[in-house]
Amino acid sequence: MLILTRKLNESIMIGDQIEISIVDIRGDQVKLGIKAPKNIKVYRQEVYRAIQQENIEAVKSRPESVFPLENLLDKGKGLNKKHDGEVKQNRDR
Repeated sequence: MLILTRKLNESIMIGDQIEISIVDIRGDQVKLGIKAPKNIKVYRQEVYRAIQQENIEAVKSRPESVFPLENLLDKGKGLNKKHDGEVKQNRDR
């Protein structure tokens, strides 16, 4: 781990595209400003860990819990076909 000391309004660069600035210091809290390209996701660590855990749980989901959704989608397709046919018939009139 690299440890750096920075003062208010000073920054560090990560590569060529990410800049982290010290925006405010109050007591034991430091407010950081982060400039990064939009394609780079920036999360607080606790949020990142929660997302990772949710992804792990999603992968563990049992396939049988997906079948009811597939059945609903199949039923929806049938309804759309019927509806499309009714619309076509109405246009022919």
